[in-house]
Amino acid sequence: LAAADPRVLALAAQVTESREQDIPLLLLKLKGILNSASLGCEESKKIKQDIYSYDLTQYCMLVLKQDHSRLRGGWATAAQLAEILSHCCVGLEVKGDPEEFYKKFLPSAIDNLLVLGRRLQARFIRAIKDEEKQDFLRWFQTVTDAICWLFGGHIQIAACVLQNDHFLQLLITDDVETAIITMSVLHNILRVNSSVLLQVDEETLHSVLDELVYKLSSTTNPVIGNAATKLLLLVAKFCQQLVKLLTARYKGLKGLLSKEWTGKGFDRDLCQLLDLLDLDQSSGKGEMQRQHQAACVIQAMWRGFQTRKRLKKLPQAVTTLQRSFRAKREQELQHLKKQKEDEALKLQLQLQRQRAMRLFHERQLALLEIIHASQVNKYMEEMEGKSALTIQRFWRGYRARRNFHQQRQSLKEYKAAVVIQRAACKFLEKRRRRRPLSPWKDPKGLTDERRLALQQKVDDYIKLHPASQMSEEMSKELHMQAQEKLAQFLLRSRLDQRAAQRRETLLAQVNTDVELLMNAPGLAETTEKDLDVFMSRSIPVATKARQSHNTMLKYTRWPWWKKLGDEFVEDDVIPDDALNAELGTLFIGGRK
Repeated sequence: LAAADPRVLALAAQVTESREQDIPLLLLKLKGILNSASLGCEESKKIKQDIYSYDLTQYCMLVLKQDHSRLRGGWATAAQLAEILSHCCVGLEVKGDPEEFYKKFLPSAIDNLLVLGRRLQARFIRAIKDEEKQDFLRWFQTVTDAICWLFGGHIQIAACVLQNDHFLQLLITDDVETAIITMSVLHNILRVNSSVLLQVDEETLHSVLDELVYKLSSTTNPVIGNAATKLLLLVAKFCQQLVKLLTARYKGLKGLLSKEWTGKGFDRDLCQLLDLLDLDQSSGKGEMQRQHQAACVIQAMWRGFQTRKRLKKLPQAVTTLQRSFRAKREQELQHLKKQKEDEALKLQLQLQRQRAMRLFHERQLALLEIIHASQVNKYMEEMEGKSALTIQRFWRGYRARRNFHQQRQSLKEYKAAVVIQRAACKFLEKRRRRRPLSPWKDPKGLTDERRLALQQKVDDYIKLHPASQMSEEMSKELHMQAQEKLAQFLLRSRLDQRAAQRRETLLAQVNTDVELLMNAPGLAETTEKDLDVFMSRSIPVATKARQSHNTMLKYTRWPWWKKLGDEFVEDDVIPDDALNAELGTLFIGGRK
C-alpha cells in the first residue's frame, strides 16, 4: 500500500484538533491540494481516495448543513466547499465499501447541496441591495454547477436529484434568475441521462411537467419561455410515451404555444415541439377536447398557485414551531435552575445546622471543663430551664402563626361584618334623625297595690336570707387562730425537710460505704491509705464527685452515632443509663 499524502494527513489532524467554527476555513485548503495534481491522473485519484479515507469529504458534507450566516467565511465559504465536495467525489474509486459510497454518501451529498441551494435562493429573494443579490446569485450558480458536476460524474444519482423535494422547491419559484438556473440544471440532467424520466415515480414526473407548463402559461418572459420550451422538447424527443402524456394531460398546450410564444426568438425549437405534438394529436378534436385542455391548464395553474402558497407559509410555520420549542426549553431550563438552587439552599442550611450544633457542643464541653464538679448539676439545671424556655417560646410562636393563618379568613369576614354593621348603624342613625319627634308622653307610674306587693316580696326574701354579721373582736380572734396554725405548719414542714435531708445524707453515706466495702482489698493487702479512706468521709465523696465529672465529660466526647436516639434530649443532660453503665451504683444527687 502506498503512503498517504502528507498534506492530507496534516489537514486531517488540524481538522480533528480544531474548534467547530474553524473547520470550514481549514477545509478550503483541499482546493489547493486538488489543484496540485492534473485532472484524471493517478496522483489525483490517489489524493481523492486519501481525502475520502480520512473522512474529510464527510466533514465537507456535514458543514454544508450548518447556517453559514453565523460561521466564519459566510456563504462564500459554503459555495467553495460545495465545489470542493463535488470535485472530491467525481473520479473517486472507492475500494473499501463502494456500496456505502454510492447508496448512502452520494445521496446525502446531493441532499445537502440542494439544501444549501434552497437557503441561497431564499436569501437572494429577500436581499434588498443589488450587491448582495449579485453575491447570492453567484454563490447559487456555484452550488448548482457543483450539483451538475457531481451527477455528471455519477450518472446513477441523476434520478436522486430529480426526486429530491428540495429540487422541486427550487424549480417552483417566481424568481426569474434562479428559475432559469434551476431549469438549466434540469436540462443537464436530461442531457446526461435521458432515461431518468422513466426511472422516477409518476408523481415526480407530473410535478416537473406541471411546473414547466405553468411557467409557459403564467409568464411572458422570453428567457423563461425558451428554457421551458427546450425542456419540453427534450422530453418529447426522448420517448413517444411522454409525448402522449403531454397531449393527454395538457390538452391546451399546443394552442398556448402557438398563440403566446410564436415570434419570441426561439421559433425553431417551438416548431419542433409543435410538430411532435401534432404527430400524436388527431385532427378530429372537438369542443370537448378544447374544454378538457382548458381544464387541464386551469388545474395546472391552480396546483402551481397552491404549491407556491403552501411554500410561502412554510417559513412562518417553522418560525412558530421554533418559538414554541425555545419557550418550552427555556421553561425547562428555568425549572432545573430553580431546582438546583433549592437543593443548594437546602444543603447550605443543613451545613449551617451541623456547624452550629458542633460549635454548641464544643462550647458546652469547654464550659464543663471550666466549671467545678460541685457546680455541674446546678449548671445542668440552669441549661435545662433555658432550653425549655427556648423550646416553649418557639412552639408558642409557631402555634400563634398557624392559628393566625387558619383564622385569617374568619378575621377577614369579621372585619367585613364590622364595616357592614358600621355602615348600617350610620344609615339607621341618619334615618332616625330625619324622623319628626313624637310628642312627650309621661311614663306610666306604679300603682299603690303594685308597690305594696313588691315591698312584701323584698321583706320575705330578707327574712329567708339573713345577712351574717361578725363583730370586730371575733374577726381579730379568727385572725390570730389562722396565724398560729400557719406558724405550726411552717415549723413542721421545716423539720420534715431537715429529716428528709438527713435521710438522703445517710442513704448516700450507706451507698458509699457499701461500694467502698465491695471494692476494698483483703485484710492481708490493706494499707494505711485504705484505712484513711474508711476513716475520712470527705475523701470518698470527693472521689465519687471526680468520677461523676469525668463520666459526664466522657459522654460529651462520644461520636454522633452513639447519640442517635437522643435527638429530642437536651445536649447538657446525660442519660442515667450512661452514668449507671460507667459508675454502677454511684450515688448522684440523692439517687442511685
